[in-house]
Amino acid sequence: MIRRYIASISTSILKRTCAAAAVLAVTLGCSSTKPPNTAAPSGSIESAVLAQSPTSLLARNPNKSKKSVSVSSCPQNDGFTEAVNFATQASNLAQSANSKQEWDKVAALWVQAVAWMQAVPAGSPRRAFAEKKVIEYMRNLVYSQQQATATRSQASTVSFSSDLLNEQLELYLSYVAAVGPPDVLIVGSSRALQGVDPKQLKQSLAQRGRPGLKVFNFSVNGATAQVVDFQLRRLLKPGHLPQMIVWADGVRGFNSGRDDRTFNSIVDSEGSQLLAAGIRPELPSDEPNEIPLCYRFPQPCANNTFRKALASVDRPFRGGQDAHPTLKFLSSGTGILPVADTHPPIKFLSSGTGILPVAENAARYELKPIAANAATQKAQLIPVSRRTTVAMRQLNQLADSIDSNGFMAISGTYNPNTYYRERAYVSGQYDRDYENFNLGGKQATAFNSVVAFTKARKIPLIFVNLPLTNDYLDGTRLWAEQQFRQRMQQLSRQKGFAFRDLSQRWPGRNDYFFDPSHLNRFGAIAVSRLLAADSSIIWPRPKSSRSDG
Repeated sequence: MIRRYIASISTSILKRTCAAAAVLAVTLGCSSTKPPNTAAPSGSIESAVLAQSPTSLLARNPNKSKKSVSVSSCPQNDGFTEAVNFATQASNLAQSANSKQEWDKVAALWVQAVAWMQAVPAGSPRRAFAEKKVIEYMRNLVYSQQQATATRSQASTVSFSSDLLNEQLELYLSYVAAVGPPDVLIVGSSRALQGVDPKQLKQSLAQRGRPGLKVFNFSVNGATAQVVDFQLRRLLKPGHLPQMIVWADGVRGFNSGRDDRTFNSIVDSEGSQLLAAGIRPELPSDEPNEIPLCYRFPQPCANNTFRKALASVDRPFRGGQDAHPTLKFLSSGTGILPVADTHPPIKFLSSGTGILPVAENAARYELKPIAANAATQKAQLIPVSRRTTVAMRQLNQLADSIDSNGFMAISGTYNPNTYYRERAYVSGQYDRDYENFNLGGKQATAFNSVVAFTKARKIPLIFVNLPLTNDYLDGTRLWAEQQFRQRMQQLSRQKGFAFRDLSQRWPGRNDYFFDPSHLNRFGAIAVSRLLAADSSIIWPRPKSSRSDG
């Protein structure tokens, strides 16, 4: 099961990265790296690649400077030659890269290699070979992006004792810095994280006369009403709040009788202690002082070949030979793919039937010291990242599987015939999420706090009770769902928020589920389309013209 889960995530990452690279190939204008020399005839380059092993190709000296060449003839500078040169330089730099900036350069070079290799004309005899090279280059691009992300994570300086909350918070703040606060914010537990697709919701709303809305999914696995209350009222600055909130979840997050481990660990975290002193998280406000160097991507010529990019002198690459002692390069044919020699151990923890992989070792973070009188000072900001590095946390595939809008797309399909061969069936009577069932208490207080908070700020709140399978809804859980549905319908009339019950919308559509209580990407698409088609929901108009892509 774990292997299939990781494999589905890896496939999802590759698909999303391919789409991203296609966009980059059209839109990217500048990069912090320089293009390689492209003066060599295409025949000699291709022969060299085919004749040498990947190891010898990677071992070429990356410090050789290349002369500046200006050639405008399309036939002499075809896409294949350009692609191989960019790929060679990316491979050389990968041997010594040991910083985020260097891995960013590697990724930018692979983007160039992909774009030029894709530019090999459809009628060319090289086309079939080029298509395979594009796939190989995309794998290298994915790897270099992952290395850049992992290196960036070393600079994280604030922790809320939840890897996914830390990741989602940093992504959300970066999203706001890039395009502004979203118009619609999705919150909830892992069921919402996997169950509402922001991009599909945006697309469906555009088709129904609401184009240009920005939608972000800020859900966190294990989130309860207390966690959502913490996110909205304490964690986010007022200027980072959306126009509308869609809270997608179910009864498990409202049971005050259960042990709220996620919220308790967040409250006990060092980041929470800083928040209590009035210090909020933030990202660096200043852009780095780096002068970008521009590339030229393939442009059609009259004879259906492609013009040459501007060539210039390459800067020597820096980095010790032992920068990555555990890194090795594996090859398949002529493909060059760096892979880590070892991977951090991943284990699956289960609460009821919820299944999410988590890092086995707890993360360690460095925190900004607080002055003795911090509590009496004006609200300060916790730097989410800075130049100094600290102990690297154990990352896993969860972070890599979340897209730019905070959504985790899971492609696996729930099959009851095989699902319970790999795990024991847990009935609702023995499920800790339903233990000492109580819809009052601390979770009810937190929910009421959120309702009052959104109402005071005139932010419409839509609560969506997400779908469940028949297998999940045994007698105990079905009774709890009925109690929850009645309670939420009553509260929605009293307090003025919208309630949409989808809990039994597709009880037999196992193809929409990843497990008995979590939707997969197909179910998330279906939910998003349902919400967009709900004529009783008055969706906001875009607050700004900036697009999130």
